[in-house]
Amino acid sequence: MSILSIISNLRLQDIVDIFLMTALVYHLYLWFWGTKAFRALVGLVALGVVFTIAKSWGLFLTTWVFQILWQVLVILLIILFQSEIRQVLEKVNPLRFFGLKGGADSEAWVDSLANGIFALARKNIGALVVIEREDLVEEYITGGVELEATPTPDLLMSIFQKASPLHDGAAVIRKGKIWKVACYLPLSSREGLPEHWGTRHRAGVGLSERCDALVVVVSEERGAVSLMHGGQNTPITDHVQLGRVLREATAPSKGDGQGIAEKVLMVVRRRLKLKLAVFAFVSIFWLLLAGQQNFEVSLKVPLEFKNVPQNLQVVEPLNPQLQVTCRGLRKDASTLNPDNVKAQLDLTLAKWGRRTFRISRDQISLPTDRISIVQIKPSVLKFKFKEISSGSR
Repeated sequence: MSILSIISNLRLQDIVDIFLMTALVYHLYLWFWGTKAFRALVGLVALGVVFTIAKSWGLFLTTWVFQILWQVLVILLIILFQSEIRQVLEKVNPLRFFGLKGGADSEAWVDSLANGIFALARKNIGALVVIEREDLVEEYITGGVELEATPTPDLLMSIFQKASPLHDGAAVIRKGKIWKVACYLPLSSREGLPEHWGTRHRAGVGLSERCDALVVVVSEERGAVSLMHGGQNTPITDHVQLGRVLREATAPSKGDGQGIAEKVLMVVRRRLKLKLAVFAFVSIFWLLLAGQQNFEVSLKVPLEFKNVPQNLQVVEPLNPQLQVTCRGLRKDASTLNPDNVKAQLDLTLAKWGRRTFRISRDQISLPTDRISIVQIKPSVLKFKFKEISSGSR
């Protein structure tokens, strides 16, 4: 019954709260899915559910242990997952929602790069090429030799052939130019990756998990070309497809004719089933926690009279009402309504004429003593009484 009362008393800020947490949990799921950190997050959620149930059921010892455990867990999380926390904070970029991304003029170098990649693939020469977008990649890579040059097929062939001292590592392209070569990338810690993947593929996925860069991987054994982005792997069949994908990803935004409403609708439709599942999970968890929230409710209560002297009649006000503001746990306060909140004024001492009565908290009766009265308006009422003869009754 209390859950129905909580739902019926939803406020605008409650709806905003649920939607914000849904967006946060959804993106955490996408960013950490398949990684070791994801399993830790699942474990924390499970502990949170146990803690909530223990607190709501009044399990003193369990609640006390969990309260101490949470303080230690916060410190351990910061130490163990400091890199993941930094990645999440870096990915919270509101400009990406509107498609505002920077990039160089993609027409001049994309075709040259795409042709060079597939020239390497035809000769089974392994390669790893990073295309930097909005996020800078300096902090994720180590080593490297600076090289300011256009990514032509001949130059790529010279860099990645086995006899080259620069072939071991990745080439980083910034603003259409090869910025660095022989760079080492962070390997992915995700579990469940294909067994035939070597270091190049794991390095490509590892960098794409940490920033918005595109990583092109050429397999030395199979001559296959793959594109890594956002931790996902997309096989590329030919240079035409690669060129098209790179243009779409690196071209500066010029306004694609879509307004904000269309962009919002497109974001909502993407992975709709997953979003609905996350929304349901957050809503249920919110309902479990909402009952323990301190909550204020304000309602109008009619003022009833008792012990009215037989020779007096109330002239005004005839139907007084009080605005009563109460505070308590949400599971209790949300059940309040004019039917179970009573206000009575004792008129034993009333006399004819105009009289003033102060409304105190003692004159308000509540369904439970777990709720306190915060405010009563008006706190003072002026009444007008008139005498009536016994024969007029």
